[in-house]
Amino acid sequence: MSDGDFSVSVEVPLDSDGFLRRECPSCERQFKWFAHQEGSEDVEHVDQYFCPLCGVGAGTESWWTPQQLEYAQGAAGPEIDRAVQEAMKDAFKGLKGISYKEDRNFTLGIESTDPPPEPDDMVIV
Repeated sequence: MSDGDFSVSVEVPLDSDGFLRRECPSCERQFKWFAHQEGSEDVEHVDQYFCPLCGVGAGTESWWTPQQLEYAQGAAGPEIDRAVQEAMKDAFKGLKGISYKEDRNFTLGIESTDPPPEPDDMVIV
């Protein structure tokens, strides 16, 4: 990450068997795969995954469902608001004749949503 980047961790719900819902960016069909701990030593690191339904490959960050993306964006909203406030404070720090007062009610208006439900609606084959 560069100096201006930051990351926010968001937990996406798993089903009762520990599987994560994914959506193929090519065929747009959903399936589940077993979720593993990011950075785990026993997991092979790859640049892309392949859809088990259509066989098309895509980058590892391309498999989120629309509901998961919406939830992640909303969950990250408060952190983004804080980062903007900090950036504004830093931008005006040390300038003579200009002051910046933090607005505790500031928000970019990113709406938060509940985590998407993760039903046990698929069968392991």
